[in-house]
Amino acid sequence: MCRFSELEISSCEDPLGSHFENENDLESDKSHSCQVIYSQFGLAIHQNDHQARRTFVEWAQNEIAVVPDFHKRILFSDGANFWLNGYVNKQNCRIWSEANPQVYVETPLHPEKLTVWCALWAGGIIGPYFFKNDEGHNVTVNGDRYRAMITNFFIPELNNHDVQELWFQQDGATCHTARATIDLLKDTLGDRLISRFGPVNWPPRSCDLTPLDYFLWGYVKSLVYADKPQTLDHLEDNIRRVIADIRPQMLEKVIENWTSRLDYIRASRGSHMPEIIFKM
Repeated sequence: MCRFSELEISSCEDPLGSHFENENDLESDKSHSCQVIYSQFGLAIHQNDHQARRTFVEWAQNEIAVVPDFHKRILFSDGANFWLNGYVNKQNCRIWSEANPQVYVETPLHPEKLTVWCALWAGGIIGPYFFKNDEGHNVTVNGDRYRAMITNFFIPELNNHDVQELWFQQDGATCHTARATIDLLKDTLGDRLISRFGPVNWPPRSCDLTPLDYFLWGYVKSLVYADKPQTLDHLEDNIRRVIADIRPQMLEKVIENWTSRLDYIRASRGSHMPEIIFKM
């Protein structure tokens, strides 16, 4: 969300949509055919990635062993950019259509885009939040804007829930992990923070463990461009509508799938999910 590299994601055009119409969805990895390509010019597998992922998975599964619904208490958060021309990306990622992942969507020279943030858990979605300046113009994210969002939007929304029960996850983007922001989150959540520089470390390059990556952004993308919005206001309305219409049962299944992902990563000693392909 803060800086973009050459990591390219082919996120399913409708990653879970039709599969959710029956009770057997999410039983097979084949229901998640998102493909991730780390290009030679962007991110590569770092030497310690697998160990960091194993450490996190062991911690999460130990928590679930003590509190069986622990995974349902984690607020997973993420941001994405939605361009008016149908191009979607997030921090270090490009999200393409599943139908033809080799088709590159050109970014306009002067792109019109929205930067959107959400937090997702088994009980619902906090957001969307759209990053804008005081004049209402769309802006990208930096540390100050992210911290302002946490202060003025997220924490008030969080207070509508049982704060003592919920954990908060964020990735290690620079704009998320400024010391003032981490201190703010610790003051609010105590030890219930999963983040780089947080009490519990979030393993880097783990998009296959983030429900917003393996579900939300691709699902939203598959629907918000259907009527070919011509203005950012129209696109924003579509994003708000699609997210508001996501059924609680869908979120419950997305989060249940998260525990299966933990099982796979533990069994594979930290490897990425089968849909993750690294191009070295």
